[in-house]
Amino acid sequence: MTHSFDFASPDLFTAGAVGAPGQRVFYLQARQDDTLVTLKCEKEQVRALAEYLGRLLERLSAASTAGGADLALVEPVMPAWIVGSIGVGYDEASERVVLVIEEAREQDEEETEEAGEDEPEEPTAAEPARAPEPEAESQEAEEEAGDRASGRVRLTRAQVAAFVERARRLVDAGRSTCRFCGRPMNPGGHKCARTNGHGSD
Repeated sequence: MTHSFDFASPDLFTAGAVGAPGQRVFYLQARQDDTLVTLKCEKEQVRALAEYLGRLLERLSAASTAGGADLALVEPVMPAWIVGSIGVGYDEASERVVLVIEEAREQDEEETEEAGEDEPEEPTAAEPARAPEPEAESQEAEEEAGDRASGRVRLTRAQVAAFVERARRLVDAGRSTCRFCGRPMNPGGHKCARTNGHGSD
């Protein structure tokens, strides 16, 4: 059974990860009043969303500060569904950034299970540049989504700034990158293609 949601005034929107570097599972989490929604996602989706939102904040005229809100994941971390795509829009009337999150198709979920934390994602895994309008989604989009769940979150600029700051720290806290091949390095050792597999962490 799908679980869609629409948060017009969320009090929390954050990203988090559970597990050791190289084995982390990433989540997005949103809460409004007594309703908490946790979504499983990929590291690259968190990275892409943070980068896009950071550029969006730079384009907006008024400056935003992240503030000191606690953005840790709220327990229990039980994902309702897996994130497939993320769209971003801006509602000038309310001065809120609108995120439209769609559930992954079955095929997307199978590909996600086969990929590791730092494996490259397909371009369709996260699409923050799609920028849908804040108004209701078109009938065509709804038909394409079928029975897949979706979520809509309207964020203040301060909430966006806080998310960007946290997401960047979260992504940077992962495995270090090999200076030769650019691949993530595991604590137990790294076979670098640029050095015929003789490199090590």
